[in-house]
Amino acid sequence: MSTPSTVTDVVAFIESRYPTRIAAEWDTNGLTCGDPSQPVETVLFAVDPVMTVVDEAIAMDADMIITHHPLLLRGVHSVAATDHKGKVVHELIRRGIALMNVHTSADHGMRGVSDALAAALGIHDLRPLVPLAGDSGLGTGRVGELTRPIPLRRLGEQVAAALPPTHHGVRVAGDLDRVVRTVAVCGGSGDAYLADAARLADAYVTADLRHHRAQDHLMDGGCGLIDVSHWASEWPWLAAAAEALRADATQRGSTVEVHVSTIPTDPWSLHLGSTR
Repeated sequence: MSTPSTVTDVVAFIESRYPTRIAAEWDTNGLTCGDPSQPVETVLFAVDPVMTVVDEAIAMDADMIITHHPLLLRGVHSVAATDHKGKVVHELIRRGIALMNVHTSADHGMRGVSDALAAALGIHDLRPLVPLAGDSGLGTGRVGELTRPIPLRRLGEQVAAALPPTHHGVRVAGDLDRVVRTVAVCGGSGDAYLADAARLADAYVTADLRHHRAQDHLMDGGCGLIDVSHWASEWPWLAAAAEALRADATQRGSTVEVHVSTIPTDPWSLHLGSTR
């Protein structure tokens, strides 16, 4: 007979997959609020710890939310309900909902954010784009191969079809007819790794590419670029993480029901094409 999981159990399950020791030093990962002994029957996975996600958790009577992004990344002196983050904390406590985040530990770990992005795009034979020191199997981003070479234009179309729709859409830079075999991906902001992508891949799929860095990259002969919504690039990981939690709990004789948020938390609400 299975037994209910607790907040402590869920944290342990998640951290066994994405240990905090592999997170970036500047980052915040782990339990933000919640009673460690509280039973957990239902968990909601989401990218962002925003009030719309909290409302979604309340509607499904969830006991815990697990997000990719942290609510409190930097040190704070107050969680008064005078801003959005404070209001989120107060609502979570009022409703008895625990909040945990898994940020760069999932960016760096096996079967993490970039692995899920690559899988959604049909990229295989993966290896880290930027390996962690001391463990070449872990690291930021992934590089892999397409099943068959295709033009950059077609890869952009495949990315648009594979990821959830956003007003940001999908932007492509470079020679649209360039044949792409090897693809680098990085879920979230990835322009810090343009040089690595240029060295290893024919195209690079990531988010938050900035004008000057993208332009310099292309002028220096770098690979094709595909820029997507930050939220959309990280969303595919949620289903993988949710299934891993369900499987780990079941294997250890516990129970937990998992859900993936379908609410877009991308901040942009309209995209207008040029009229000139």
